[in-house]
Amino acid sequence: MAAPPEPVPAVPVPAAPEPPDPVGPGRRRFAVFCVLAVGTAVLFVLTIAVGSYHVPIDEVLRVLSGGTPSDPRWAVIVEEVRLPRALTAAAVGAALAVAGVQMQTLFGNALADPFSLGVSSGASMGVAAVVVSTGGVAGSFTGGLAGLGRVGVILAASLGAGCVLALVLLLSRWVRSAVTLLVIGVMIGSAATAVVSVMLVYARPERAQQFVIWGLGSFSATTWPDLAVMLPVIGAGLVAALLTAKRLNALLLGEDYARTMGLNVRRSRDLALLGTSLLAGAATAFCGPVAFLGLAVPHLTRVALGTSDHRALVPASMLAGAFLALACALLSQPPGTDAVLPLNAITSLFGAPVVITFLIRSRRGLQGVTS
Repeated sequence: MAAPPEPVPAVPVPAAPEPPDPVGPGRRRFAVFCVLAVGTAVLFVLTIAVGSYHVPIDEVLRVLSGGTPSDPRWAVIVEEVRLPRALTAAAVGAALAVAGVQMQTLFGNALADPFSLGVSSGASMGVAAVVVSTGGVAGSFTGGLAGLGRVGVILAASLGAGCVLALVLLLSRWVRSAVTLLVIGVMIGSAATAVVSVMLVYARPERAQQFVIWGLGSFSATTWPDLAVMLPVIGAGLVAALLTAKRLNALLLGEDYARTMGLNVRRSRDLALLGTSLLAGAATAFCGPVAFLGLAVPHLTRVALGTSDHRALVPASMLAGAFLALACALLSQPPGTDAVLPLNAITSLFGAPVVITFLIRSRRGLQGVTS
């Protein structure tokens, strides 16, 4: 039996840089927002235009603006296949990035991510239970479950994530330390993963393989009815994160300091946990567990902005998460071929170097302080 994963090491979230910015913080942030906004818009259009069947960009823009393309097939490809994929990638990227910002600030740990509390493991447990019990999985598994359809997958993932969230929130009533709560979340996730492993032992090989495919993540499985549910949920989570930016700023200097400022730390912690789990749970339910975006994007955004002020960091992370998720969606489907690369392979190839670089810089910084 594999040993449970070790708790996330306590690497502090980097604070805003001390040296003054020669460019000026206002100009720098404005430039970052402009670059991210323009880049996200360009990638959004490219994600729709590029694929196994190329659609000219001018035709994409014509369809998006409500016009009629010269070839009716392009309208079908854009409206029914690629536009839902692009919207899904942008929304999920923004959701995971903001959830990562909240988790890293809440726990004061730069290696925390949206799934540190076991939300992803809970969603996987729900899907595994449906796979083992029904066994009616179609094709690529994203096509749906016999008798339940794709709704069954979404409901199973949502219920699994919701159960883990309820347990974490219940235990948080008796836990004062955020670090202790983080360790508890890691242990709950480890237990859920163990349950999934036991379930898969009793599943037929083809069902286990289909579950593994779901675990690789995908932006391509969502439909318009899915988006009608997912987008409002993620939108509510993002708005809540924007409204709690001042609370998150207070938590940057520690819970004790936040209490001296009159902040209700427990209520703020519960709100952040609920918002994070809402964002991560919705993303996982519709797209599977998407790795590294929630961990790497906040660090890139802090470096780009030169600040940890959440009034700028949260909206910038939304754009950066959408930008990078669209880039990964574009890379996962090479143009002119029917091949589809695993989404988590693309996100991991991007995210792993970012995290390694951050860890190396953190170690050097710590050595400089302690020597």
